[in-house]
Amino acid sequence: MQASVKIIIADDHPLFREALRRALETILPQAEVAECTGLDTLQEQLGRSRDVDLVLLDLTMPGVQGFSGLIYLRAQYPEIPIVIVSANEDPVVIRRAIDFGASGFIPKSLDLDGIGNAVRTVLSGDIWAPPDVDLETAEDRDTSDLVRRLGRLTPQQMRVLMMLSEGLLNKQIAYELSVSEATVKAHVSAILQKLGVDSRTQAVIAAGRIGATGRTNS
Repeated sequence: MQASVKIIIADDHPLFREALRRALETILPQAEVAECTGLDTLQEQLGRSRDVDLVLLDLTMPGVQGFSGLIYLRAQYPEIPIVIVSANEDPVVIRRAIDFGASGFIPKSLDLDGIGNAVRTVLSGDIWAPPDVDLETAEDRDTSDLVRRLGRLTPQQMRVLMMLSEGLLNKQIAYELSVSEATVKAHVSAILQKLGVDSRTQAVIAAGRIGATGRTNS
């Protein structure tokens, strides 16, 4: 294993971050491990340097609900492997994470040896999921189609959808993203077209159906 592996832990629970950091330092003694507590701080770190080998991402933290953060990061930083680390061990959730582009899924209950195996597998370029999860099991056609449609959103469109799910108005979204309201309206129109829905409410409901913006257990 290379000596200069750079890993970012993105999780808002300090005790878990510390435990995971200690585990990584045991597994990969030469690794450089950074921590962040939300999507904004993670973006700041990745904005300073994309020389990162792996991001370990919690499903629920500031700026991230469900798969929204994963979808956004995969579109924004496609070259960086992202592994979901979550207390949610539902096989459906794990399969969807992989469908949305995660390179792996580590349950928070996994022991040190399991974490080591998962991290090494992903760093070697493969995908890792718990061995008892069948990644080949297909979801129903409607859900699979929605997953595909969500995956077509650009990073900025995904951010707008995340903000729509929080109930923000166009004016508020424009302020948060430092863009014009006309730009936000254009993004919303593109989101509706890509998701095949007719209104903002339907877009939020559609995404929430599969946890793209709704809450999941972290």
